[in-house]
Amino acid sequence: MSRLHREWVLDLYNLLLAITLFMHTWLLARVDETAKVDLWSSSIAIGIISLLAIVAYADWEQWANFGLGVWLMVSPWLFGFTHASAMHVSIGVGTAVAFLAILERWLVFETASEGLPPSNISTVNH
Repeated sequence: MSRLHREWVLDLYNLLLAITLFMHTWLLARVDETAKVDLWSSSIAIGIISLLAIVAYADWEQWANFGLGVWLMVSPWLFGFTHASAMHVSIGVGTAVAFLAILERWLVFETASEGLPPSNISTVNH
């Protein structure tokens, strides 16, 4: 029997977004090296945090993914890869990651405020 929190599927979505972001640099025709490093490192961080959250839930992971999502939204301007398709991917994935992190935080808060058992004790049978 494995213990998963109820919102684990949102972490799975973040993991899929991280994989998409990581792979997307090869799909883009021309991506400068700075954009590649930024997108790869951000996707690896999001992926690791999402995997950790699926395996062992922690409150900090939502804030970390939110911060990384916001980072992806502003990094094109900080690193100068605006007016490139990498900018659109970075902003799109960053928005989705930040949204999923806030949604998960809200769902955890709602569960706690309704007096339901903490979300990290629900069980899934294998």
